[in-house]
Amino acid sequence: MAVDAGRQYILIVEDDEDLAEGICLSLQSPELTFVRAGTIEEAEKQRKEQKFDLLILDINLPDGSGLDFCRQIREQSRVPIALLTARDMEIDIVSGLECGADDYITKPFSLMVLRARIRALLRRNVPEQKSEYRKGCFHFLFDRMEFYKEGRPVELSKTERRILQLLVFHEGQVITRDRLMEWVWPDGTEYVEDNALSVGIRRLRDKLEDAPSRPQYIRTVYGKGYVWESDGHNGGKR
Repeated sequence: MAVDAGRQYILIVEDDEDLAEGICLSLQSPELTFVRAGTIEEAEKQRKEQKFDLLILDINLPDGSGLDFCRQIREQSRVPIALLTARDMEIDIVSGLECGADDYITKPFSLMVLRARIRALLRRNVPEQKSEYRKGCFHFLFDRMEFYKEGRPVELSKTERRILQLLVFHEGQVITRDRLMEWVWPDGTEYVEDNALSVGIRRLRDKLEDAPSRPQYIRTVYGKGYVWESDGHNGGKR
């Protein structure tokens, strides 16, 4: 599979083909790509070929238990996992959480609820565990909230820090405005002014760029989003 760095990839492990296809067709977007697997064996093959940002597992699969598969994955990875379970199977929910699942979704469910759960889980899967970035003239210590350019300290607001964090730990990847908005304001973007992200980007450029009007590090990719380029050799496109 060809990988688009600006997308997030979700693996649905569900043997009900109609349900899985319905989810994929309804929720597919420019930012989200859904991949289906009907068995654990197929899911393992997909995971070897592609890195996923979220896994959605049915508990009852033709070749094994989704709970066991969840436990196995959790021993290897911290990727967010959501389990699909029947509405009244409380024991499945408890067992799933004990196996390391991050959330559960009970059948039947509305696509609106599923979309909200997916977005909430994807927000967790941002490299917060990476706290230090050092390259070129920049040294960023996110856990200590210390930021340096050419050894000189730079003061950043909370919004500026979160924008910068998502960009630098996805260096060279185009991050869409929607993904940045959901990461910077995880409690909901509906109350955030339309130009809030643009203002945050502009202020970051004022503090980090040599010539903010001709940005070399925080570039705009028109119609797509923004990208961090540490080498600053991209023609200064805005």
